[in-house]
Amino acid sequence: MRTLIDQAMDLEQGHVTSRELVEAALARIADPDGEGRRTFLAVEAEAARASADAMDLLRRAGRAPGPYAGLPLSVKDLFDVAGETTAAGSRVLQGAAPAGRHAPVVARMLAAGFVPVGRTNMVEFAFSGLGMNPHWGTPQAPWERGIDGGRVPGGSSSGAAVSVADGMAAVALGTDTGGSCRIPAAFCGIVGYKPTARRVPTDGVLPLSHTLDSVGPLAASVRCCAAVDAILAGEAPRAMPSLPLAGLRFAVPTSVVLEGMDDAVAFAFDRALSLLAGAGAQVTRAAFPQLERILRANATGGFTAPEAYAWHRDLLRAQADAYDPLVRVRIERGEAMRAHEYIELLGARAAIIASMDTAAAPFDALLMPTAPVVPPRIEAMRDPAEYTRVNALVLRNPALANFLDRCSISLPMHQGDEPPAGLMLVGQTGGDHQLFSVAAAVEAALPRQ
Repeated sequence: MRTLIDQAMDLEQGHVTSRELVEAALARIADPDGEGRRTFLAVEAEAARASADAMDLLRRAGRAPGPYAGLPLSVKDLFDVAGETTAAGSRVLQGAAPAGRHAPVVARMLAAGFVPVGRTNMVEFAFSGLGMNPHWGTPQAPWERGIDGGRVPGGSSSGAAVSVADGMAAVALGTDTGGSCRIPAAFCGIVGYKPTARRVPTDGVLPLSHTLDSVGPLAASVRCCAAVDAILAGEAPRAMPSLPLAGLRFAVPTSVVLEGMDDAVAFAFDRALSLLAGAGAQVTRAAFPQLERILRANATGGFTAPEAYAWHRDLLRAQADAYDPLVRVRIERGEAMRAHEYIELLGARAAIIASMDTAAAPFDALLMPTAPVVPPRIEAMRDPAEYTRVNALVLRNPALANFLDRCSISLPMHQGDEPPAGLMLVGQTGGDHQLFSVAAAVEAALPRQ
């Protein structure tokens, strides 16, 4: 898988044109033997070709808007694009009015010259970590594709991850409320990033939880994600300092995050820790009772269900039968939360964040498996009870970072034909630039994909 950086260099040196890159992406989307029809809900082939030609002309004239101008981009079906309906992977909003303007993050990617090739499939209204969609189909993860119905790609940014893994886009625009960039990245063998939420605007992004929602990229490498994150955050380009692994301090929580690991993930995780320690990093196992406090604080429903219910209430009254039943039941749980419980949850979150900031201060990042299991089979997830159980397990670790208001990234830690597994790094609130440097050092020590 070629990185964003490599493809940008090829464009700059004239080894390839934007039109050629876009045509290659469109060919992969259209491949009848591929996952394109389940990965994309809409393909904008002619607009992409025209945009690519325009970027090639600008580059030849020395007027390209940026180093990544002309690279193909996929956009999750949760973002407003002027003139298009933001349907969020649902049938419920199919007749809604088109967006009047681009979401700011979409506008920033277009201003940088990225070429959208289409809107990607997702979990309906972004409310699951598995990636299944009964309305439009579920794109299969790359591992064991086609065997016994395939495996889930992770969610909710399911199509986003598959589009990058399959070369249908150089980078994907996704969202992350409880792991929706990092879980599909882990299941599809790529990198997914969740920023400190306030750094990147969520205007023009259909909400799931206004408290926890964030916007992030899915791409081939840490440096790819760092480059796109800077664009999304409206920051000037900056060089990423190179950090040696020797001397970096990592904490592996012994509370919560290691429970329920399957053998494949446990093997890959232990190997990753050994590689980091062998390169001179300090890897410390430490109890963080704050993580158990998060689980207790969320016992009354957490932020997502009540905040989603507030947004969906009128739609549910009018079109409840049009929802994916597995998504609808999760939203409807939010109706039961009482005002005092929500207010108590806000207070508990603030206290836990303050406590965790102190406990984690000595470390450069927390390390944990992104998901404790490999991608489950799609057919097995059609059972509602099993879906509910596995979905909670898969979301558990990534959601901790959202609750703590921290930046976080998932890197592939498997190798060769092993089942996909993600290594998640959790940085400090607002420590996005530092986390990228730390993650790049970790990435260099992990097995090459």
